[in-house]
Amino acid sequence: MSAIEQTEAARPRGTRLPRRARRNQLLGAAQEVFVAQGYHAAAMDDIAERAGVSKPVLYQHFPGKLELYLALLDQHCEALLHSVRTALASTTDNKQRVAATMDAYFAYVEDPGGAFRLVFESDLTNEPAVRERVDKVSLECAEAICAVIAEDTGLSQDESMLLAVGLGGVSQVVARYWLSSESQVPRDTAVQLLTSLAWKGIAGFPLHGSDTH
Repeated sequence: MSAIEQTEAARPRGTRLPRRARRNQLLGAAQEVFVAQGYHAAAMDDIAERAGVSKPVLYQHFPGKLELYLALLDQHCEALLHSVRTALASTTDNKQRVAATMDAYFAYVEDPGGAFRLVFESDLTNEPAVRERVDKVSLECAEAICAVIAEDTGLSQDESMLLAVGLGGVSQVVARYWLSSESQVPRDTAVQLLTSLAWKGIAGFPLHGSDTH
């Protein structure tokens, strides 16, 4: 059960929950409020009301709004990194790897909870702790992609990293445009189109120690 689902299940006031379940419920409520209103417009009162708890209960788990936001950001940065790593490990066929990785970004952006907005469209990127987390997950995703490119092509680490940053950046930017524009192109078709574009470039680098792509 997701944090938002736990919020729905536990919203009535007065319900006692185990600490971990309560924390997840509060994170789900906070996600709904932050995604809808942005960090600056959101208030702890709004989040407590959304969760169906008193403000003292909310402050028992999170000492302030920033700490709550950072906890939520940590959760969803980790989810994105896990999705990218899982996609890369899902096959040894490199074209399918590209497709799976791009689809991981599309799936992340398409998630109805809107968590991608906290990572890619935050209104708090001038806060060092937020910027650090966003930069870190972007770097870690690129490093995961870079490791595969370097191993399979024999390109240098720096060269592989440039390609990896490009692939990750294109994936998340196009996925966000696809969602925000309410494109009539189905997700699987959008992923296929983007994969074809990327593969025409990446396939130009032969497999390390092989004459085939």
